[in-house]
Amino acid sequence: MKILLVYPETPATFWSFKDALKFVSKKSAEPPLGLITVAAMLPAGWEKKLIDCNVSHLNDKDILWADYVFLSGMNVHQGAMREIIRRCNKLGTKVVGGGPLFTMQYNEFPGVDHFVLNEAELTLPLFLKDLEAGEPKYLYKSDQFPDICNTPAPMWELLEVKKYAALSMQYSRGCPYDCEFCSITVLNGRRPRTKKVDQFIGELNRLYSLGYRGDISVVDDNFIGNKRELKSALLPELIKWQKERKYPYHFITEATINLAEDDTLLQMMVDSGFGSIFIGIETPNEKSLDECGKMQNIKSDLLSSVKKLQRKGILVSAGFIIGFDNDTPEVFQQQINFIRKSGIAAAMVGLLNAPYGTHLFNRLKKENRLLEGWGGNNMDGATNIIPKMKYQELIRGYSQIIHTIYSPAEYYARIKTFLREYSAPPWKSQLLSWKEVKAFFRLLWKIGILEKGKIYFWDTFLYSLLKYPRKFSLAMTLAVYGYHFRRIAAGL
Repeated sequence: MKILLVYPETPATFWSFKDALKFVSKKSAEPPLGLITVAAMLPAGWEKKLIDCNVSHLNDKDILWADYVFLSGMNVHQGAMREIIRRCNKLGTKVVGGGPLFTMQYNEFPGVDHFVLNEAELTLPLFLKDLEAGEPKYLYKSDQFPDICNTPAPMWELLEVKKYAALSMQYSRGCPYDCEFCSITVLNGRRPRTKKVDQFIGELNRLYSLGYRGDISVVDDNFIGNKRELKSALLPELIKWQKERKYPYHFITEATINLAEDDTLLQMMVDSGFGSIFIGIETPNEKSLDECGKMQNIKSDLLSSVKKLQRKGILVSAGFIIGFDNDTPEVFQQQINFIRKSGIAAAMVGLLNAPYGTHLFNRLKKENRLLEGWGGNNMDGATNIIPKMKYQELIRGYSQIIHTIYSPAEYYARIKTFLREYSAPPWKSQLLSWKEVKAFFRLLWKIGILEKGKIYFWDTFLYSLLKYPRKFSLAMTLAVYGYHFRRIAAGL
């Protein structure tokens, strides 16, 4: 059996980092972990190829080679998904669809021959059994959440590794919190399920043996969802593993803001090599946090918590949302002020949307406040809900936030604010690789010479070089991020 695993191209979004990746000659931020994990679940004797459309072109000959095309993606990939399905139908190759988009909205995608939904550990074996018997069904789904202790290591060997800025791994699935707008608990449940320690370390050993060194994104829904297991089992072993090998990997992950309340856990994460964490802050408006069930944020002093994480050596990026029912016109300046004071350079601000199947979706459907056509892009100025605030006022205020926080003056000022708080962890090397040296000269040309607002770049350049030389490399990395963010903002 010949299987072609296909991941659609991600459009230019806040998290695509397409403009930033050009500085380091990379094609994509990270690979499709789900597909290469599914590949490892398929029979060993089958031929398998991966086409990630973010790094390679999908040719007709690739589709014709395959007996089946396995297709997966997220909401943001809807348009690209439909085009790939159309091409497969035209060429007569059968399509198997899985992953989060199809799990939530499979009935919107005619042309897919078989849907293998929810988590593959449960539904893929059923499909494979029926396929072997020559009677595969149209739909496989489950309302259970599998133990992931037997999930095989991803087939990283299918990747064109050098085309990615980071590789990805997973330790747990699920989140103990149940925010109204979030689809995580619908897809993966509220009880965080973790891999065994030797399982996770074994995956690291596999990557290490393949020769990869650099950044790894741990793509958990909430990495600290099971704090006790982290502190007692995984992190002690991970610290030991990293120290023995002189920290070959720097980890990126997602967590909740209450990480700042657990000094032991925070220190262990830093000692393990975690240096960058995304946090859903959403809003400084407590009434809106209460509305969406983000109680962990209400219990925390958000600004102080961000500063604490930065002082411990964490680069905090964050998500913010505009358009809650309890938002008033004052929220626009409140968001700007919070982002300004926080020193969070990578601040993703989006309009509130209701993903299919979430508590928010169900509530607004009952209130007859849902609109059609959300594309899954958190920062395109679109919403699929009818807001309580006057729509024109919401859009004007949203535009004000975006064009303020990503103006060169504001953005570089935030970098300075961050540098004043941030303490680089001892494992963070100050030596530049040849790749980083080339990127540095590109940024001097594109940002320091060609771009408008370059006076703010040079001011930050000198400020960081002279006052915080150990943080200079990170400051320049954030300057490159800003180059990408300004291009996204320009379209809003």
